[in-house]
Amino acid sequence: MEPQYAWLAQLTRGWSTRQVKQFAAAARKENLAAPIGTEQKVGTHEVTGWVRYYDQQRDLIRTLKKAGFDVYVVSASPEPIAEVWGRGVGIDAKHTIGIRNVTAHGKHTARLKGCGTVRDGDDSMITYIDGKRCWINKEIFGVRGAAAEKVQPAAKRQVFAAGDSDTDVSFLRDATGLRLVLNRNKNELMCRAYENGDGRWLVNPMFIEPKGKKTDSYPCATTGYIERDGREGPVRRTDGSVIPDQRDTVYGASPASSAS
Repeated sequence: MEPQYAWLAQLTRGWSTRQVKQFAAAARKENLAAPIGTEQKVGTHEVTGWVRYYDQQRDLIRTLKKAGFDVYVVSASPEPIAEVWGRGVGIDAKHTIGIRNVTAHGKHTARLKGCGTVRDGDDSMITYIDGKRCWINKEIFGVRGAAAEKVQPAAKRQVFAAGDSDTDVSFLRDATGLRLVLNRNKNELMCRAYENGDGRWLVNPMFIEPKGKKTDSYPCATTGYIERDGREGPVRRTDGSVIPDQRDTVYGASPASSAS
């Protein structure tokens, strides 16, 4: 659970799914049209007011589909919003999984649908870290009940996974073939990717405005992991051993360098 992500879905309370998609489509159109570097004022803050799709992301999805892969978007955003944005990279609604609201009388409520042992309305699991694993197991592989929260046998796990955030760690680790990580300097994710314990992790700089080299090490051995109660702790392997601090070796010194 990540309260601010859940809150975003709860803000859609009182609207129909169709209306939420309309809001998302309008925001998508405005932000894609805005020049790079545009800012907009939200409340008292100036925030980013533009967005772009990665051409590389479109190419990857297109290539995977041609090779026979069944490609999904699994997001910690509200599902109707993720559906609108997913269409821009060729992913339809049936292949999009996000935070789902409980509905009543055709309108979203502030309660959220659950997965595994979490009942609808308990509001304690979303498509975030282990919640992504649960929803993938449930919706893609048909695993029901408590088993959906567990790592499945290889035949019921994704072959390839790609992500750029600590929220993606569980479903990346579940991938049996390769795991692609875009480097946004997220501690736990980069600790696991750089350690590359099983040789299946791939790291690439961000394609737009890539991060420069991180000057200090990722604090894998001390504070790289966020515990369930919010405390910081070491990043551990499956066997419980601690991953040592990792240096940043794949980064973008400039936008041009990320194209290589």
